[in-house]
Amino acid sequence: MTRELTGLRDVRGVLFDMDGVIYVGTRALPGVQEAIDYLTSTGRTFLFVTNNASKTSAQFVERLAEMDVHVRPEQVLGSAEATAVWLAGQVAHHGWPRGPVIVMGQEGLKFALQQNGFELTTDPHAATYAVAGINFKLTYEELANVSLAIRGGAKYIGTNSDLTYPSERGPLPGAGSILALLTAATGQQPIVIGKPNRGMYEQAMARLNITAGQTLMVGDRYDTDISGAIELGLWTAGVLTGISTRDEFERASPPPDVIAEDLPDLINRLRWADEQ
Repeated sequence: MTRELTGLRDVRGVLFDMDGVIYVGTRALPGVQEAIDYLTSTGRTFLFVTNNASKTSAQFVERLAEMDVHVRPEQVLGSAEATAVWLAGQVAHHGWPRGPVIVMGQEGLKFALQQNGFELTTDPHAATYAVAGINFKLTYEELANVSLAIRGGAKYIGTNSDLTYPSERGPLPGAGSILALLTAATGQQPIVIGKPNRGMYEQAMARLNITAGQTLMVGDRYDTDISGAIELGLWTAGVLTGISTRDEFERASPPPDVIAEDLPDLINRLRWADEQ
């Protein structure tokens, strides 16, 4: 029995990256609703897991509905929520202070932090934490204030380290580019929560109540989606609808367990595995 067949038959839950897997820009990619319908019909669970920290789960659900993809807020985990939950865990279990947070980010990140009990501030001298993610409307003043907070001792935390953000225009600067700018300005490296770091995967598996050996991570970029999943022992599938090419997936060490053209190709393989 091949590793691909073994892995697909063992899968009880699937983690889908979003940008480049579920959609590109405002356009849904082929076969998304059919994929989640098949998983549901075979008793499997799924979770959309995105490093995009710009939106709340409810906002992601609204965006997906506009593309005729229908899920519930609890079926979406963004790096904004993952970061806020992680930071709240440090406060609750590891003695970190519940101090004010200065944010480089958008509504999704600010909402998640407030929902987890954190006060937000724009005063760099009052901040205990500086949390940075994607911000499509960033200003120099915001960059200056977050930099001053980090230089003043605020603990520097990043939602994710994706250098680029896929769009219909092509790859744009991502959260990782913003983190790199802040690192250059302060000399400090952030603690990063989103993929490929283990915190994001562990929260996702806990939400679905499944183990690593029962989990399939589906992603379009090796360095973010696949590499971290492999380290934790998840099954992995690279799809060719986003950033990484087939050649890049094949040359990776180790490569994903499955390389599929798109979601319909992946689900056809899963269906075939189920029939063996």
